[in-house]
Amino acid sequence: MRKRLAAARTGQHLPGPRYACLECEREWPCKDARLALLRSFDGNRIGLMMYLAAHLARALQALPDRPPEMIVGQILYWVPRRR
Repeated sequence: MRKRLAAARTGQHLPGPRYACLECEREWPCKDARLALLRSFDGNRIGLMMYLAAHLARALQALPDRPPEMIVGQILYWVPRRR
């Protein structure tokens, strides 16, 4: 509960224990979290993918009843492809 309040005060869209956004309660990364991640990694796609891969490993453990392909889609498939 404290993390949710802290996230709400700062406007940060952080993942909760069940990989829902602590700010808006949508699946993480939500739209705002995606935008923040793209800005913070500033074109470093490899760094972003490594960061998300670490979250993917945690999400797979946190959501054992959810199909893995859905978790992969949630965590990774939103990242823009290279042109």
